[in-house]
Amino acid sequence: MTKTNTKVRSKRYTASPTFGFTEEMLNAPSDSPLGSYRNSAWSAFKESAMPTTKDEAWRRTDLRKIPFDSFQLPEADAFNELAPVPEALLSPLVGDQHGGQITLLAGGSKVSLAPEIAKKGVVFTDFKTAEKEHPELLAKLIGNVVRAEDGKFAALTAALSQNGVLLYVPRGVQVEEPLHSVLWGAGENLAHLSHLVIYVDEGASVTYVHEAASPDDSLSMHAGIVEITVSDGANLRFVELQSWGSEIVNFSHERAKIGRDANLDWIFGAVGSRLTKNFSDLDLAGVGSSGRMSGFYFADGEQHLDHDTQQNHLVPNTSSDLLFKGALKENSRSVWQGMVFVAPGAQKTDGYQANRNLILSDTARADSIPGLEISADDVRCSHGTTIGKIDPEPLFYLLSRGIPQEDAERLVVEGFFDPIMQRIPFEGVRNRFQEAIKEKLK
Repeated sequence: MTKTNTKVRSKRYTASPTFGFTEEMLNAPSDSPLGSYRNSAWSAFKESAMPTTKDEAWRRTDLRKIPFDSFQLPEADAFNELAPVPEALLSPLVGDQHGGQITLLAGGSKVSLAPEIAKKGVVFTDFKTAEKEHPELLAKLIGNVVRAEDGKFAALTAALSQNGVLLYVPRGVQVEEPLHSVLWGAGENLAHLSHLVIYVDEGASVTYVHEAASPDDSLSMHAGIVEITVSDGANLRFVELQSWGSEIVNFSHERAKIGRDANLDWIFGAVGSRLTKNFSDLDLAGVGSSGRMSGFYFADGEQHLDHDTQQNHLVPNTSSDLLFKGALKENSRSVWQGMVFVAPGAQKTDGYQANRNLILSDTARADSIPGLEISADDVRCSHGTTIGKIDPEPLFYLLSRGIPQEDAERLVVEGFFDPIMQRIPFEGVRNRFQEAIKEKLK
């Protein structure tokens, strides 16, 4: 777990609403499987406007002071001259080795996959390798779940992403060992653009953990796309941890499409970045599909974390369960906007969303905005939100047992996050998350 100590900074961003990218930067040769995809995405990028606070989804996130024109794509092999990945980030999540690991770096990547998993037909590799060894598979899967037209940053990533992961699990294959990828965004004034394509075929199952981190104090940008398909009868456990450095601005579009009788367990943690705007959509597209979204965030200093979630029930007999919990201290701010959408005819829907916020200072702020849009009459949908300070009763109990104030408050905060921790499948992953929370409490 890399340390991302996000404290109040004196640095101020200068106003600049435009990017410095050009069409010449497209990696889209005519014989490339991604050529037409990237050219189409570039057209969408040029045609789409920069988000402003006049847009409903961006009302509470202002981009005007971010110097977008200063961000440049990394040169090939730039990582050789930059800070290396901390060994703690690369340590195995279970036992003493990974089922597979990909390290995404500025201008390059490193890939490993256990031979016994590869023999099952599992593809777990970076985009550069996938274009050479699996061009038809990559071209078939990319852009099917998240479209370039979904937003300015989605289009930018689709057109110019240099780093990506392709995970394909064939029909009926059960992958027992977790797969792991790390996006390490070292460097100053760089644009780290990442694209994950995850496809779990019928009846297959896998656990995949993705972490994004960077050194502290380096002003850079990340824009990312995550496309997930869980086919009929398949199971995916997807865990994300975002611990960007304190001067990173971070934007992502993530969507999962769940098939008939399939299940997704999606766990998300955010502790880093200067500013984050994240869209996470769950499309329940098959009868009997289910999805659980569990998230936690912890903000301090001047951090601004904005998460926009959507649970889309598109057919009958589907279920979704969302729980996001956040803690805020100092001058930080969080925004959570959630929507449960039930399409016409999607009867027997069971949808729930909850957002709980713990305010640890008088100057922190949390905005919690749930929503329901229901076009069917035989459903069970509800939501709940809370924003409050530490409950004095458990704190008084701990203090009365001789526990110092600082330790007592830490125990209460850890207890607040415990329901999320209990949803995390592996001890190694839980330890990553718990260490991130402890670092924030220092």
